[in-house]
Parts: sequence; structure tokens; C-alpha cells
Amino acid sequence: MVSQLDRMKELIRVLNEAGKAYYQENKEIISNFEYDKMYDELKKLEEETGTVLSNSPTIHVGYELMTSLAKETHPSPMLSLDKTKEPLELKEWLGEQSGLLSWKLDGLTIVLTYENGQLEKAVTRGNGEVGEVVTSNARVFVNIPRKISYHGTLVIRGEAVIPYSVFKEVNEQMEDVDSQYKNPRNLCSGSVRQLNSEITAKRKVHFYGFSIGKVADVDFHNSMEEKIQWAQTLGFEMVPYVKVTKDNIEEVIEQFSKKIKDFDLPSDGLVLLYDDIAYGKSLGRTAKFPKDSIAFKWADETADTKLLEVEWSPSRTGLINPVAIFEPVELEGTTVSRASLHNISVMEELELGIGDEITVYKANMIIPQLAENKTRSGHIEIPKVCPACGGITKIEMDNGVKTLRCTNQFCSAKKLKSFSHFVSRDALNVDGLSEAILSRMIEKGFLKELYDLFTLSQYKEEIIEMKGFGEKSYENLIHAIENARHPFLANFIYSLGIENVGLSNAKLICRYFEDNFDLICHAKVEDFVAIDQIGPMIGEAMVSYFATPHNQEVLKKLLSFLQFKKEEKTSQKAILDGKTFVITGSLEHFDNRKQLQEKIEQLGGKATGSVSKKTDYLINNDKESSSSKNKKAKELGIPVLSEEDFLAMIK
Repeated sequence: MVSQLDRMKELIRVLNEAGKAYYQENKEIISNFEYDKMYDELKKLEEETGTVLSNSPTIHVGYELMTSLAKETHPSPMLSLDKTKEPLELKEWLGEQSGLLSWKLDGLTIVLTYENGQLEKAVTRGNGEVGEVVTSNARVFVNIPRKISYHGTLVIRGEAVIPYSVFKEVNEQMEDVDSQYKNPRNLCSGSVRQLNSEITAKRKVHFYGFSIGKVADVDFHNSMEEKIQWAQTLGFEMVPYVKVTKDNIEEVIEQFSKKIKDFDLPSDGLVLLYDDIAYGKSLGRTAKFPKDSIAFKWADETADTKLLEVEWSPSRTGLINPVAIFEPVELEGTTVSRASLHNISVMEELELGIGDEITVYKANMIIPQLAENKTRSGHIEIPKVCPACGGITKIEMDNGVKTLRCTNQFCSAKKLKSFSHFVSRDALNVDGLSEAILSRMIEKGFLKELYDLFTLSQYKEEIIEMKGFGEKSYENLIHAIENARHPFLANFIYSLGIENVGLSNAKLICRYFEDNFDLICHAKVEDFVAIDQIGPMIGEAMVSYFATPHNQEVLKKLLSFLQFKKEEKTSQKAILDGKTFVITGSLEHFDNRKQLQEKIEQLGGKATGSVSKKTDYLINNDKESSSSKNKKAKELGIPVLSEEDFLAMIK
């Protein structure tokens, strides 16, 4: 049985890892729901045992900084706030005093210093004692006053945030889903801690003040509200607040909670502080918290329900992923009845069984997740056959994670995904064929093998009668299919869905064999391995694909419909020969990543999708981004180039 002390050590380990990831790397490895639950459990154990270990997050404010920005020590520590999730506790805390209840914005805390009416300095909160100097970036915040009428020394603390509307726009411009920002806080942190203020300006960072330091020659009549209102007259946007007493605080909390769904600024709760400045100051502080203010955190909306079944969902790769199906519940204003379990390891860790009482919530108020399993009967059977095709399944270990895979090469689920890949943009690029349409065509028997795409016209009447189709849609589809009959050889090889063969690898192979498809089909593993940047795994996959009798038959019929275009020979020297690049983030000099990738390939280089030891350069205009690719590049010592750096390299 685990002792209380052992449990405390385990909680401290997990919480510190999560805190380090959040503060140093701007990413979340566990949800707020899980963090708060474990934090509260740790505090309770510390109270029960009377023991607080030296590395406990309950007594530490923050973490060391790890960036190339200049550092500066704060004149006084910037403490975090004590918190509660109970409105009654706020009421008791306020007592007979009046207070100001405001949004707790979820961004990056900044300290601004003004001298003689000019912004002199901006420093991040950092670890509470030492912050990073971001003055040049603060000057391009959307709503910050560059010059104010007050000419004394003014120190104002506030939160730099990026509105949800801007966050959505930025992510939509990023083609690489893996590089998209998880939440506005991560985007804001990466934007404010930039070495290039031009990028910061494009991110539309806003600043909302919440605290004003000592002002020597202005009488605020001992009122925090007057202090805030005075700052507003100087041009600062302060965090919106409502003045409260114990008589109306619960009602005001309810009003805030109704507004949160439509609030454009990221907020994870509320902050309550005393209006009486002297009273608040007289209370002092603990090692970690000031006593003049307290945070109220929004509790993740959870719901208890019953697990009805686990659905097994096959994919093109053959992986079969478990999905929890439960009695419908209302969460964050919508009805949910299913949540991904990701893999067998997650399912087994929860000890799920049909009929179990489970608690569900929405991670980041969006994605349904299982929070816990209260009954843990643990009797879910792992299917021995694929639900799509009836093929034999196999349990595999993938980086320590237990997964389920269909072993049938011709699985129907794989067929749908294969057709979807075949007609995708970087393959044959056939517009108008979504997975839903392809699925219906497969069900109706129009599409059995890849070459059936080019004989769809025989089903004209049936296709026109399909939901969402008509004469015009049919004509557009046939026109797109006709255009697809003239691909580049590399796009065609990529369209076949050969394992581990991406478009970049296909281009390297075609360039090496001078676009001779017959030579490629009959090449041996060692022939492929002789190509720079092509390894035995890809070589074996290519040889295996072309040696399979079924594939040979499909290729023979496909080739009767196709005529390959020739790649234009470039006169430019292959100055990037043997170099591997990864592209991430938004671009400024190239229209899109595909255009930049083509430029790299024209000069003899290769562009891949993920950072590894074989990567020579990562191209990212946001060099200080907290994306997984930037982090991986820094871990491996791989240079991160901006577009400007890249263009200078190839001149």
C-alpha cells in the first residue's frame, strides 16, 4: 500500500514536470482539471501529515528561465495567488470589506515602467523573482500607451493576452497542424518573448493592467478602485471589474460565469482584491501568496454518466483506436456522448468496463475527455478481428504504448483512406471527392480499386442522383479526374500510399532514376539505399510494394489511364545537395510551404515533415516559438533559420 509520503513525492514529481512544461516551454502536458485535482490532493496530504517537502509546488512560485532574452530581477517578488473554486469561500474571505472582482486573464504577466511620460522598460513575470526584458515588443502591443501625461515614475502590472479571434486566425494560417498553438496563452508567450518585434506586432497582443505601484504625488484616498480609474485616464486599458460586497458577490460571480462563453479574451477565473489599500497591505503575505487578493478558478464542468460501449475505429494505417460511447450529457452548452480513448494503454489505465460510472469533461472547453472511472470493473475485451473487414487484429507496442492493428492488407477501412490519399492535393489532386463521397461510392460499388476512379463516368446517372450531387457537380468531378490523368511521376508514386514514402522521398527517388518508372519498379533495396537520404526502411517498402502481384495488376491498369508530365530541369546549381530541411510556422516571402519546399528541392535539398537527427535546418520565422519542432531542434542542436536566413544561404 502506498504511504502518504510516497504519494506526496509522486504528486510533487508530476506537478513539477507539468509546471516546468507550462512555464518554461509554454505547453500543457496535463489538463488544468488534472493539475488542480492533484495540487489540492497534495495540499491536503501536507496538512494531514504536517510535512512539506522542499520541492513541493505549494511553496515554490515558478521555474528558472531558458531563453536568450536579457534577464532582470524584480524590485519585489511577483507572487502567485492563493485560489479557491468555491464562491462561499470568496464571500467569507471578503468579510465586511468591499472588494474589486475582475477577470483572471490567462496570458503572460508583464511589468511596465514609465519615466517622464515614456515607456522605459517592460519585463515579464518570469519565475516571480527574475523576468525577461521585452521592451521593444511591448512597444508594439495593440493598445499600450507609448506616451502618458503623468511624468513621474509609474510601474503598472498587467496581463499580455491574445484574443481568441486572433488566435483562431493565426492557427488557420498554419498548414502544419502539429505546429499550431494549443491555446492563446502559448501563442501570446511565444509572441511576447520574440527576438523580432515585427512578428510580435502581427500577433495583435493586447495589454490589460491589474495593479499600479506606488505613485508619489497622487492621492487615491486609500481606494484601489480610484487607482485603477486614474490609470484609465492615462490611456491604459485595465482588466474589467465589478465592485462587490459580501451581499452581492455570489450574484456577480454568476454574472461573470454567464459572460465567459462569449468573452473574447482567455480567462481561467476571477480575481478578488480589497478596495481598502491600507487594510490589504496590513495583512502581509505568506512565502508564496499575498493576502490582499485571491483567485477564483473556473471549475471544469464535469458530468457523471454511464459507459455504454467502447467502439473500435480503424484508420488507413491499420491502427484501430478505442472510443468511449456513453449516455449523453450536457457539457459547456453542448451534448456529448463519445470521447477518444487514444489507445489500449489509456483504456487499461482507466480499467474501463461496460456499465462503469465515469466522469467526463471538455479539455480546454472543446475536446471531450474521461476524467476518471469510479467503478473500474475493467472487463473490456479487445477485439480479435477488425470491425471494418473482419481481418485478424494484433496488439503491438509503439514507444511503450499498447496499440491495436488490423493485419489485413485489403481492409475496407484502409481502402477508404487509400482512395482519400490517392486523390489528395499532393497526390493526384482531384477536387470534389471528400471522404464522405468516397465512402458512398465504395459502398455503391463504383470504386473497388484505385483505377476505378478513371471509369466513374459509366455511373453518371447514379452519381447525379447522389445526395449533394447534380449535373454541374458531376461535370466538375469528371473534369478534375481528367486533369488528374497527367501527374508528375513523383506525385503518382506518393499517391500509391507506400509506407514511409512521402512526397519529398518520392521526388528524390524520381530524380535519381531520371523519372524512369520501369527502373523504379524493378530496383532492388540496395539501389534505393544508394540514394542520398533514402534508407533501408524506405527501400524495403518500395521493393515490397512493387513485388506484390495485386499491386502489379493495379499498376498495370492505372498506367493505361495516365501520362506523366516531365519535371522542368533547373539550371540552378544544386547548392543544397544532401541537406534536409523542415518547414514550420507562417511564411512571408513564399506564398506557402509547398512553394518553399519546391525551391529547396530545385536546389538539390529535401524537405521533410518532422525534426530528427538527420535534419540539417529548421525554417521558422518565429525562432522563439514554443512549438514541438523548435524544441526538438534546440535539443538536437539544429540551426533554426528565418526565411531571410534561408534566402541569404541560397544567394
